[in-house]
Amino acid sequence: MRSANAEARVFVHAENNEFHLTNGQVSYILRINDQGKALQLYYGAAVEDRDDFGYLVEMQRRSTASCPIEGNLFYSLEHLRQEFPEYGTTDYRMPAISVVQANGSRITDFRFAGYRVDNGKPKLGGLPSAYVDEDREAVTLSIELVDAPTGVAVTLMYTLFADMPVMTRSAAVRNNGNAAVDIERLMSLSLDLPDDDYVFTQLTGSWARERSVVRDHLHPGIQQIGSLRGSASSHIHNPAVALARPDATESCGEVIGAALVYSGNFEAHVEVDPFAVARLQMGIADFGFTWHLEPGADFQSPEAAFAYSSQGYNGMSHAFHDLVHRHIVRKQWREKERPVLINNWEATYFDFDEDKLVAIASKAQKLGVELFVLDDGWFGERSDDKAGLGDWSANLKRLPHGLKGLAQRVNDLGMMFGLWFEPEMVNKNSDLYRAHPDWMLSTPGRNASHGRNEYVLNFANSQVVDNIYEQMHAVLSTANIGYVKWDMNRYITEAFDITRGAEHQGEVFHRYILGVYALHERLLEAFPDLIIEGCASGGGRFDLGMLCYSPQIWASDDTDAVERMSIQYGTSMFYPLSSIGSHVSIVPNHQTGREVSLNTRTNVAVFGTFGYELDPAALSEQELAQVSKDVAFFKKHREMIHKGDFYRLISPFNKNPRHNDSMAWMVVSKDRRSAIVGDYRMLEHPMSPFTRLYLQGLDPTTRYRVTVRGGASTIDGMVFSGEELMRVGMLSTDASASSSAEAGGVNNLGDPHDFDSRLFVLEAC
Repeated sequence: MRSANAEARVFVHAENNEFHLTNGQVSYILRINDQGKALQLYYGAAVEDRDDFGYLVEMQRRSTASCPIEGNLFYSLEHLRQEFPEYGTTDYRMPAISVVQANGSRITDFRFAGYRVDNGKPKLGGLPSAYVDEDREAVTLSIELVDAPTGVAVTLMYTLFADMPVMTRSAAVRNNGNAAVDIERLMSLSLDLPDDDYVFTQLTGSWARERSVVRDHLHPGIQQIGSLRGSASSHIHNPAVALARPDATESCGEVIGAALVYSGNFEAHVEVDPFAVARLQMGIADFGFTWHLEPGADFQSPEAAFAYSSQGYNGMSHAFHDLVHRHIVRKQWREKERPVLINNWEATYFDFDEDKLVAIASKAQKLGVELFVLDDGWFGERSDDKAGLGDWSANLKRLPHGLKGLAQRVNDLGMMFGLWFEPEMVNKNSDLYRAHPDWMLSTPGRNASHGRNEYVLNFANSQVVDNIYEQMHAVLSTANIGYVKWDMNRYITEAFDITRGAEHQGEVFHRYILGVYALHERLLEAFPDLIIEGCASGGGRFDLGMLCYSPQIWASDDTDAVERMSIQYGTSMFYPLSSIGSHVSIVPNHQTGREVSLNTRTNVAVFGTFGYELDPAALSEQELAQVSKDVAFFKKHREMIHKGDFYRLISPFNKNPRHNDSMAWMVVSKDRRSAIVGDYRMLEHPMSPFTRLYLQGLDPTTRYRVTVRGGASTIDGMVFSGEELMRVGMLSTDASASSSAEAGGVNNLGDPHDFDSRLFVLEAC
C-alpha cells in the first residue's frame, strides 16, 4: 500500500555500526563488524527497528575454512554474508571488486572508514540514474570503505525511496594512493541472501522474440546472464532478473527483482555456495573490462535498482513500473500523454517521395492519428542500406522542400512530425566515412566486420560525438520535429579506441556507452520537449538506462500480434505499458507471414504506446472505420492504460493445457474505478474446456458494468462486484456460446478461428 505521508529513514546505531534503511514497506539492514567489514544482515519486508540486530551474524567453525585472524578458527569471510566481498582474503566466491595494483597483486582489504546520511538522491556523474523532485522522496546512505595499502577508496551508495519498496545501489571508486591501479571488476549490486530457495527468472530471446520469461530453480554453482555485445544491453538477455520463492505466483509470494540502469555490457548472476547462501550480483561485465585509474582519479559504476514484493511477480512489477513513472522517465514526458503515431517504414520502406508521405499522413490524420514518423531513407544518398549513414542532411531528390517543407505540410494537417536517426553507425559509402575513416571502431591490422552493411562509430571519441551532435542539432533546428526514433542496428566487433593507449583499451565499451548517453543529454538539453523513442533493431536496448532519456522504446521489430503477446508480456515484468512501443502493422505480417485480424492486432497494441505501421490507403472502408473507432477508444482510455496498475493474468509461457493456448492481462486505474481486460486465444481447439478469468486489483466493494469490445459474450452489459470478479471469476467461455458453435453458430469470441481476442471494459456504476 502506498501512503502520501510515507517516509524513508536510516536508523543508525553507532554503538555497533548498524544501519537500518526502512520506509514501512521494506527493510535493509547492514552492519560493520569489528574487522571493519560490511555485512548484510537482512533484506525483505519491513521490520520494526531494534538497537541491535547482531544476532543475525552467523559464524561457525568449518573444516577447510581459511581464516584471516591468527588463532581464530571461527571467523572466515567465506561463511559471512557481505555487502562488498573481495576474493583472496578467505572468501572464494565471486567478488564485488577486483583491483590490479602496480605489483600485479589483486588482493585488497576494504574496511569501513565512515558514513553519511542525506535526504534526497545525488546524481551520478556521466551516467543515467533515478532521480527525485524533492529531498523528502528518498534517503541516501553512503558507506565509505578504504583499502589502506593502496589508498583506494570505495563509496557504496544506497538510496531508499519513500513511497515504494525500491532501492538503488552503486559504487564509486577513487584512487587516493600514489600509484595507478586497474579496476577489472566492479559490481553495482552485491546481495547475499540467507538461503537458496528461490526461482531465478530471466528475460531472454533474440531479435524478433525478445524478453521471453524463463524460470529455473537455483542450484549449487553459478547461474548467469549477460551481454558482451558492446553497444546494447542486447536482445539476448535483458539486464533485469527476479528471485522468487518457489510458491510465488503473479499475485502472491515473495519476489526480489533487480535491474541495471545501464545499456552496455553487463552481467547478472546468482552464486549458490555449499552452505545454501545465494549471492546476487549485477554490474558491468568484467570480461573485456579494465579501467585504468591514475592517482586522484575516480570511477562511478552504473546504478542498480532492486525491489521487494510480498505480492508476487505483479507486486514486483508494480514497484518497477512506479519507479519508471516517477523517478526514471524525464519530467517533461512523465505526465504528458504519448501521441498516437503512424510510421511509414512497413508502408513504403525506401520507396517514397514527399507527396506519398503526405498522403499517408493525411489519411492517418482523418483517423485520429496525432504523429507522423518518417523512417529510414530521408538522408544523404540513402536508397538502400549500403549508403548514407553518417550524412544527416535531407535528400533533396526525395524531399525537394527539405525536412522543413515536409514537416510544415504535416504540421498543417494538425499532426506532429517525427524522424528516424541511426546516429551511432556509418556506411563506408558516405561523406562522413570518406572524410574520417579513422572514426570507425576497428582494430589496427585486423579485419573489420560489418553488420547490415554498416559499421560502428567510435563514440568513445568525443570528436565523433561532437560531429554527430552538430549534424542532428542542425536537422532538429531547421524543422518542427517533435519526435526522434533513435535506432541502433548492430553490435560492436573489433573494439579498439585508436585515440587512447594500450592501458585504456579495456575502457572502450564503457566509454562508448558514456558517449551515447552524452549525446542524449546534449540533445535533450537543447530540445527539452523532444520525445526520443529508443530502438535497437527493435528491443535490443530495452533497459532502465535508455528509459532515462527515452520515455518509450520500440519493443521489437516483430510486429506480429501473436508474437507480441509474449514479447509485451515479458517486457511488462519490469517496464510499464507507457514505455512499450507497440503498433498495429500490415498483414500478412512482414516478419512471420501470419494473418491476424485487425481486431486482435489492435487489442494487443493498445496495451502499450499504440500506433500504426501501415499505409491507410491499403485498408478497406470497413477497416478504416474500425481504425477510427480504435484510435478513439485508445485516446479515451490512454491515461488509465499508461498510468494504471498492470496485472498479468494468464501467461503465454504457461504450459498448462487447461489454459488452451490462451493469454490474459488487465490494467486498472489508480482509483480502481475502471479497468480493461485483454483476453486472447492463440489457437482454437475443438471441445475446449470452459474457462474463467480471475481478475485482480479491483475494489471488492465497487460494482462494475462489463462491456465487451471486439467479440461476443453473454456477460456483456452485466454488473458484478469487484469481489465477485476476483474470487468467482469472470466467464471467458460459456455453455450456450460453445454449444451454438457446434450447430453452426458462433462461440463467445465470434466466428471460431485462431488468434482471436476481445477486450472487457469495466466501469464503476
